[in-house]
Amino acid sequence: MSGGGSSKTDDGKKKARIEIIPLIDVIFFLLATFVLFTLSLDKIASLPVSLPVSNPSPSPPNPNDVTLQVSDADTMYWNREPLELVSLPVRLKQYKETVPVSDQRILIAGDSLASFASTIKVIDALRDAGITFSVNTSTTETGR
Repeated sequence: MSGGGSSKTDDGKKKARIEIIPLIDVIFFLLATFVLFTLSLDKIASLPVSLPVSNPSPSPPNPNDVTLQVSDADTMYWNREPLELVSLPVRLKQYKETVPVSDQRILIAGDSLASFASTIKVIDALRDAGITFSVNTSTTETGR
């Protein structure tokens, strides 16, 4: 009847055991260290950094730039002028014939009512016409 320090096998060798209490103490110590470290992070002083500011020069609007706003039910606006999807290929053909390739710029914009399918139809029509385009990532009100 020993005090429970170690156990021996029948041949007199000591059997290895994992003591759980010291392991829990070490884990709590590490946890407390990380908690105290993260609480002190907001007190670290930082260096002030002055970021450069961009001042783009305002360029005059190009009359050949087109904003093609896609709305619901296959309706759209060509520079705020209502346009149906069925008449889009004709308008694109006229645009491509009258505007030099270097000045062709079409921006596809969507409003809050636009469906994904309508936008894909417009993109397909632009690709079929061979016109490069950009996509506006913010939404606007219908017809703006």
